[in-house]
Amino acid sequence: MPKYIVDVNLPYYFNLWNNENFVHVRDINDEWSDNQIWEYAKENNLIIITKDSDFSNKIILKQPPPRVIHLRFGNLKMNAFHEFLLEKWNEIDKLITKYKLVNVYLDRLEGIE
Repeated sequence: MPKYIVDVNLPYYFNLWNNENFVHVRDINDEWSDNQIWEYAKENNLIIITKDSDFSNKIILKQPPPRVIHLRFGNLKMNAFHEFLLEKWNEIDKLITKYKLVNVYLDRLEGIE
């Protein structure tokens, strides 16, 4: 059963989320609204991975589920994006168990309760 749902605005082909712990919105319905993604994640106790600030704004006012990992850095070349997330993933994964929102910046990770 998946633990994470990857927002449609993130790369589909990425070896980090090419396993049973991840489901990409594109595999469910790539035309879903943010509210539909939120409700699906909530019903299935999934953590949303996104670059969309709407999700992090929403979780500030609510309690999990879902939890949100917000990738808050600009566009990177695909190779740099992959390397960065692969390097930081274990730390991100630990933080999201403790916080309802993890903001991921190039220079730091920030957990919000």
